[in-house]
Amino acid sequence: MVAIVFLIVMTFFSGGLRAERTPEDNPDNDYLEMSVLYQQQASEYRALCYQAYNFAEYRLRSILTKTSSPESLAVIVDIDETVLDNSPYEAELILENIDYPERWTEWIEKATARPVPGSLEFLRFADSSSVRVFYVSNRRDQTRESTMKNLEAVGFPQVRKEHMYLRTDESSKEYRRHRIDRHYNIAMLIGDNLNDFSEVFEGRLNQDRNTAVDLLQEYFGERFIVLPNAMYGEWEGAVYGYDWSMTDAQKDSVRKETLRGF
Repeated sequence: MVAIVFLIVMTFFSGGLRAERTPEDNPDNDYLEMSVLYQQQASEYRALCYQAYNFAEYRLRSILTKTSSPESLAVIVDIDETVLDNSPYEAELILENIDYPERWTEWIEKATARPVPGSLEFLRFADSSSVRVFYVSNRRDQTRESTMKNLEAVGFPQVRKEHMYLRTDESSKEYRRHRIDRHYNIAMLIGDNLNDFSEVFEGRLNQDRNTAVDLLQEYFGERFIVLPNAMYGEWEGAVYGYDWSMTDAQKDSVRKETLRGF
């Protein structure tokens, strides 16, 4: 049924090309200050994370009452801003006036990212219930060892090579999700980016992304659990039309033009 709905949604959109983000010289990252402060300091951010994972546990408990083989179930989670908090890296971009991906590999290799509130408790519950946990992330496969080290250090379960689906070639996660779906019944997907849930959101401008969300609204809180992330994401790329070659001044202009006043 889910696949049929996704197919229907796909017919609403034409394909789009995705642009790779490239670093800019002397970036102006001041616009990131409030979003990074929100993730690091706002109690409301923590509350939203707990809310998401509390509801994820509620849903999983309900699903478990309807199956006699919990080991056939799978939960798919993104890593960055879903189970690991990378706000210190985003803060470093501001403090050092540098741009992604500068020092990103260095940050990953430190393996010191802390768990997103609620994530550890939820995944431990899934593990204790014999549900399979899969980490599907667009971290490059070359960072596998450091990523697993970080996940293990803070106590996440099932951190094994066969449960880690990192990026090798394309950024789309659809093929990796299908690989898991061939062997398990995916109970839910958890992420901070709509691309963590379905390919129907990939490469779309925000108007089309909003339309897709409206068409799939019944899946949010049911099959899809969304974590807050105001720092970065596909939504920002959609604002720029996925043109990461824009200068800081051009991006600032587009951001202001996109704002809706009264």
